[in-house]
Amino acid sequence: MTETSKKRKKIPKLKSNQTDTISKRGIIDASWQILLSSNLMDKKEEKPQKPNNETNYTGTFRRARKKKSKEHVDNMKNLEILDLNKVATVDSNDKNVNEVKNNKKKDKLTKFLAMDCEMVGVGYEGADHMLARVSIVNKFGDCIYDKFVKAREEVVDYRTSVSGIRKEDLVNGEDFETVQKEVAELLRGRILVGHSLKNDLSVLFLSHSKRNIRDTSRYKPFRKITKGSTPSLKRLAKEILGIDIQSGEHSSVEDAKAVMQLYCTVAKSWEQSLSQKRGYSRKFVES
Repeated sequence: MTETSKKRKKIPKLKSNQTDTISKRGIIDASWQILLSSNLMDKKEEKPQKPNNETNYTGTFRRARKKKSKEHVDNMKNLEILDLNKVATVDSNDKNVNEVKNNKKKDKLTKFLAMDCEMVGVGYEGADHMLARVSIVNKFGDCIYDKFVKAREEVVDYRTSVSGIRKEDLVNGEDFETVQKEVAELLRGRILVGHSLKNDLSVLFLSHSKRNIRDTSRYKPFRKITKGSTPSLKRLAKEILGIDIQSGEHSSVEDAKAVMQLYCTVAKSWEQSLSQKRGYSRKFVES
């Protein structure tokens, strides 16, 4: 008995389709080009073939099937090869807005996150701002966080016509301290994209590293549209994306998606300019 046969005895028994897959994969990887170029495809038929009751996948398909059987579809990097109809979808305007969405495909944290906040008026004549809602989307524009925030003081102006905020939204909202802590945790170590982020971070009483901020209101190529003045998100969306937003009541989810889309249109050139300026490179990749 050869050493090869002895080694094979130690290999645990596999299902018939798995054994067939492993043996065929080596043959396909090594000789498929030779077989095609020399018209030797008929020789493959000389090998005993199993009935075609099951499809014997190889490579990525085999790994996908194995992970699916172990209920690890959420950890797969190649979801595109599976039946996407089986993947549940989540509406970004879920009725229960105060729950972080748990969809395994759409709640994915990425290195780049976009945030937008809605505020209400407090203080004298409602001139001061207080956080009422905060929404965060990932690089793909999927909403991963969206919560209303309980009022910490008397609200003078809900600014409903602009903010879309109503009294009942805040009554059923989350405590400010909880939201602040959760948002800080999400943003830690990530690139934050937004429009006039200074205002959003201010009402959250949070800070973020300047080198990890991408503010579309301060991006010079965007400011050229308004001849140097600060452009509104509404105008940038119309001029660059060709879409209308903020028609009537605002939605922080809609605004966050728009600002991420704006960033994505110029991500490569923006990151290259930062690389030249700061002496480092950063790729706009999923993380």
